[in-house]
Order: sequence, then structure tokens, then C-alpha cells
Amino acid sequence: MALIGLVRVSTDKQKTQRQHDALDPICLKVFEEKISGKLATDDRPALLEALSYLRDGDMLTVQEVDRLGRNLLEGLIVLNDLFQRGIAVKVLEGIAAGEHTERSRILDLALALSEDRRRDIVRKTKDGLEAARRRGRVGGRPPVVDDDKRAAILARRERGESIRTIAAGVGVSVGVVHKTLADAKES
Repeated sequence: MALIGLVRVSTDKQKTQRQHDALDPICLKVFEEKISGKLATDDRPALLEALSYLRDGDMLTVQEVDRLGRNLLEGLIVLNDLFQRGIAVKVLEGIAAGEHTERSRILDLALALSEDRRRDIVRKTKDGLEAARRRGRVGGRPPVVDDDKRAAILARRERGESIRTIAAGVGVSVGVVHKTLADAKES
């Protein structure tokens, strides 16, 4: 029996070290993904890779149940598939902590609570953004193009440079160059 780990965070900016600290010492192999847990299993390449790596008698190990995902239906499908294949699930922390060889109410409840927490996060974020807008604050990233970069982008395009060359030369993405040029045409 081999312990195979799954580490998941939702975005590239989030850190995985805490999960690795818990899983690396006990797992033969650890798969990592930086993708939303609400997505369908088929849209999560690292999860699919871990699932295909697991063999009968192995144990998929996660720090918390919500690392499997924050979509109740997808989570239940993954668990059912694993249990039918003779693969157990080990959860290190939370209400479902322990080793599971079949579905249980506590495991189902933990998955349901994970999905509910995700809905809560989305709702609170939306409410916070709306409250900030009412106070006159606009969220989002600060603009990457200042007046100097804008002038350089327009001048280089006027000289006939390609969008990719401009982006590399000014130090911005191709999308930013496209947006700057489109905004300039509108004004």
C-alpha cells in the first residue's frame, strides 16, 4: 500500500508549502495543482494524473477534504470511483480526518461543507466589491500602462512594429498592447 498525496490551491498566488510539509514526509508521490476545486474532475489535469497513478490498495492522501474539491457532486464521484477501485482515502485534518475505505456520512458532510464554504467566499467577495463601489472605490489591479508606456506603445506601432515586438520591448503582455491600441483608437 502506497500513500499518494494531492495538494491543491485555487490560484497561482496561493502557497502550497503547508500541504507539502504534511504530505511529503509520508507519501510516495505527491501531485500538485493550482486550480479551482469547483471545476469538474475532467478539467483538473493533476487530479486526473493522480487518479490514474493510484493502484488497488493505495491510499489517496489529502490534508483536508476540500483539497479534493469544493464541488459536492464531483467529490462524491471521485470518492465512489476510488472506493470501487479498492483505493482508500486518508484525510489528515478536519472533521473527516482519518482513513476511509468507503463512503460515510462524515465524509459526505465534509464535502458538502467545503462546497458551502466556497459559496460563502464567493458571496462575501461579491458583497465586499459592491460595498466598495458604493463608497466610490473601484477594485481590480492598478493599470500597468502609465503615460510613458502608452506613448512608447503608440510610437512603436506607428513605426510598424509587431504587437509581440512592442510587448517584449515595453515589458507588458500582448493583451495590454492590444488594449492600449484599442483605447487609443476610441479616443
